[in-house]
Amino acid sequence: MAPVDRLQPRFVEYIPDDVQAGVLYISRRFSTATHLCCCGCGLEVVTPLNPAKWGVVERNGRVSLTPSVGNWSFPCRSHYIVSDNRVLWASSMSPEAITAVQRRDVEDAVRLAPPRPIWGRRLLAGALVAWRSTIAAIRELWR
Repeated sequence: MAPVDRLQPRFVEYIPDDVQAGVLYISRRFSTATHLCCCGCGLEVVTPLNPAKWGVVERNGRVSLTPSVGNWSFPCRSHYIVSDNRVLWASSMSPEAITAVQRRDVEDAVRLAPPRPIWGRRLLAGALVAWRSTIAAIRELWR
């Protein structure tokens, strides 16, 4: 497969089983964008869309995917930016730089993760108190 220099956006509900080269599949429903690696190696790149990972910006029918795509776990180790449907090749990174980026990604995921809902526990505790009060009131009525 040959390298690609453009990704055509295709908005879908579900990512298809057979992903085509040169197409950036974007599922808003599942907050995911997927494409085949732009280097031409044929491996599928999945980019979760959330504040701690990637974002897609649409403008006049063109899309940008930020931040850059670094396929560090692929044999090709490709690194590129998708800007207005164009693939802009970025410089390679040292193992130390990759480790620093991965560490920052984990920190971002922790920092930007939604807080755990304590309202559910509070609601359950309130329901339990109400239930116990109701049972106690019924018992008093039967005495």
